[in-house]
Order: sequence, then structure tokens, then C-alpha cells
Amino acid sequence: MAKVKTMMAAAAVAALLAACSVNSAVVGVERTRLLVDSRYDGAVDASTAGMMAPYTRVVDSIMGPVVGRTDSELAAYRPESPLSNLLADILVWAAADYGEHPVMGVYNMGGIRASLPKGDVTYGDVLEVAPFENKICFLTLKGSSLMELFGQMAKVGGEGVSHGVELVITPGGQLVSARLNGQPIDPTATYRIATIDYLAEGNDKMEAFRQKSGFNSPRAKQNDTRYIISTYFKEKAARGEAVGARVEGRIKVE
Repeated sequence: MAKVKTMMAAAAVAALLAACSVNSAVVGVERTRLLVDSRYDGAVDASTAGMMAPYTRVVDSIMGPVVGRTDSELAAYRPESPLSNLLADILVWAAADYGEHPVMGVYNMGGIRASLPKGDVTYGDVLEVAPFENKICFLTLKGSSLMELFGQMAKVGGEGVSHGVELVITPGGQLVSARLNGQPIDPTATYRIATIDYLAEGNDKMEAFRQKSGFNSPRAKQNDTRYIISTYFKEKAARGEAVGARVEGRIKVE
């Protein structure tokens, strides 16, 4: 009997779909944005709020703790920005914990998904900036490959590079010149670089990273960028310092 009922239900659904296909057709598509902001806070649905309460407490306990402070809002934009500068610098800063001594760091603009607010920064803020499972890594490029990498950065209008990198690019995306710590790039020399594993695979149009050697890619969870960024903020906070970053001419468009 149950089998018969199931077959009858399936037949009814099939008939309904057939009817819809005969009598209905899409004649247009429209879309709009629904802004969800503080206006909705005054019309809280009690039953929904009650259902969400235990989950909200758990999420807030994870995302709410303050990891440090900033002295200004830190945003990311091309060709150079305070936040992209900071994140590339943090990769170089963290290298000592891995016994590494990179001469520069690279962080992609596409991996930065939010800004950091002025004042208190929570773990949730850091997670919004770095939501992916990207991990710090270290690699070596020959100078000729590094110049290719800088050229690829120029084509997209700039990426996050650490202090000491000086690139001049054109509005059309051509690399004019590149220097590191005041010196031109030696095409025959080797350069140790701190970056993230996603980029080390040659992703986000940074194909030159595929020419890497001496690859060191720690895989533990604590090597995720969000944990490293949080640790940086915590150490600054322990010394009573607010985190700051500025545009300083690492990438110039001329």
C-alpha cells in the first residue's frame, strides 16, 4: 500500500511539473538589493530571536574577544594601501618563529575581504579580513623570476608587498622599475620570500611563484594567516601599542 501511495504521489508531482512546463514561462528577471541594517533591530521576531540565542552566545564568545587596537581605520586598495602593507609586513614579522629570514613578503589584494576598524579589533574582525584557510609559507625565487612576479603585480595594478619594496608601474599596468631595500634586483641572485600557500601555487595571476625552490609550507592550523595576524595584534597590545600602517610609496603609478 505504501508503495502504491508513493507511486501516486510521484505521478501527481510529475503531472504538476508537466502542467507548469506547458502553461508557464519565464518572461523576465529582475533583481534588487535588500539592505539589512539597524532599522531591523527595532522589529525583532521573538520566536526567531529565542531560537538563535544559544548560537549567538557561542558565536559571540568566539568572535567577540578583542585581540588589539588600531590607531586608524585600515583599508585595502590598489596600488598600495595601509592594510595590504600591514599584512605583507606581518608575514615577514612572523618568519622568525619558523627559523626563516625572508627579505620581503607578498600578500594578495584578492585575499583581503574587509577593512579593520579604528580602535578595538576583535578576532571576528580579523576573520572577516582573512576568511580563507591560507597558511604562511616561505620560498626562494631567482631575481629574474622575482622581476616576472613584479611585472605580474603591475598588470593588475599592485599587490600587497612588504616594507623595502619599491615598484614603479604605469597606469596601463607595465613595470617601470623595481628595487628592494634601495638596491636593483639582481637577476642571478636568489631572494627568500614570505607569502601564503595559495599564492605559492601560482594563483591569483602570480604565476612566477611556480618557479620557486626551497619551499617551506607549515601545515598546522596555527599557521593560518588569521592566527598569525591575531598574534601580531596581541603582542602589540601586550606592549601597550596600537597597530598602525601607512601608504609609504611601495608601489607608485607614474
